[in-house]
Amino acid sequence: MRHTIEQLGPKHLEALKQLLAKDPTHNLYLLGVLEEFGVVCDPARAPFAFHGRFTGGELNAVIFVGGSGGLVIPSAGPLGAITELARSLAATVQLKSCIGEKMLVDVLVQHLNAQVKFSKTQRLYSVSADDLGPFTNPLLRVATEADLSQLVPLAAACVKEMHERDPLADDADGFALRVKQRVMTKRTYVLEENGKLIFKLDIGSRSQFGAELEGVFTSAESRHKGVATLCVGQISRFLLSSLPRLTVRVDDSNSAFANIVRKVGYVGGRAQRFVWGE
Repeated sequence: MRHTIEQLGPKHLEALKQLLAKDPTHNLYLLGVLEEFGVVCDPARAPFAFHGRFTGGELNAVIFVGGSGGLVIPSAGPLGAITELARSLAATVQLKSCIGEKMLVDVLVQHLNAQVKFSKTQRLYSVSADDLGPFTNPLLRVATEADLSQLVPLAAACVKEMHERDPLADDADGFALRVKQRVMTKRTYVLEENGKLIFKLDIGSRSQFGAELEGVFTSAESRHKGVATLCVGQISRFLLSSLPRLTVRVDDSNSAFANIVRKVGYVGGRAQRFVWGE
């Protein structure tokens, strides 16, 4: 059967939605991008594109490319289809960061001219409302602009611990702006104790199919006190009152956080990989 590859446009919107909705847990990030930004980028925004592989006219795999490779995300799909897509993009895309199912990311790194500086394996955990444990903290709240003086260094400490780089040294102004943008769109939640922020998390992607938590971080002096367990439980209960599922990626090296999300009710899924390069 004949295979074709093309950049997706408005006429492909429904086919793309249907493909991603077949595996909403593993496609949750892309479903959020599609719902928020659409299938074709607004000229006023940073460029992106969805590239699709068709078999007999049916869409069966997609790769999202932000810019010319600043962020690359594969859909859940056949390894051979993603490999074929990656080969077709090799001449125009240089992968600088990528996240997704491990075996698919491995293929993208191989074919998209990646110069990897940092890589880690993860596990994708998911939860629905019926699976939640009895963990809550009603003091968790949406971050505000008044929190930025404390939130920016807390978020930087999170990146430094998780990705082994200091975003304030790389681009302090740009990083602070990104933190502020998440606050302005009500995607960051914090816990304050005695006037000090001790915990934060972000909603990385959200759509009618669910949301993905990211940047979950407790300050060093507040760990081993149940803070993260209660706060992850709280945000999960709040979001699942209107969404069907949540996901969170947990580093294979972070057994403590894996224990926390399992206690809350999350269940581990397929292996993931995150890479970042030049």
